[in-house]
Amino acid sequence: MNLIVKKFNELTTKELYEILKARSEIFIMEQNIHYIDMDNVDYKSLHCFFMENDKVIAYLRAFYENDDKDIVRIGRVLTLSHGKGIGKELMLQSLEAIKSKMKGKKIVMNAQKHAVGFYEKLGFITTSDDFLEEGIVHQVMKLDLGDSCYN
Repeated sequence: MNLIVKKFNELTTKELYEILKARSEIFIMEQNIHYIDMDNVDYKSLHCFFMENDKVIAYLRAFYENDDKDIVRIGRVLTLSHGKGIGKELMLQSLEAIKSKMKGKKIVMNAQKHAVGFYEKLGFITTSDDFLEEGIVHQVMKLDLGDSCYN
């Protein structure tokens, strides 16, 4: 699969629509999270996604944490199809894109607790205790890019 990587102003209206549709499908419909998805962070994010048959099937966004160019935060990580390796491929290709396009030294994320093992296999480490975010247990995780071995 070929990763599509774009800044907000490079997205087509169709791509943006499909991204928002996929995020709604996973976070609102599947996980029953009630929140405002359009939080203005998209404007400053790098959007990484796979499309198949004109539909976004995997997605994440990356942005600088508090405008600190050394720390990149990823979020809204999703795949519409589970158990097929799409999530791993999304993460591997996105980490390479983030490393080359954003030049950060560290990636941080709030990972849903059930997915912590998945991210650990990619080199992320847990840096917090459990906490609730939108009613789902999360942990903060980080990946140091300088000495990571996620390939």
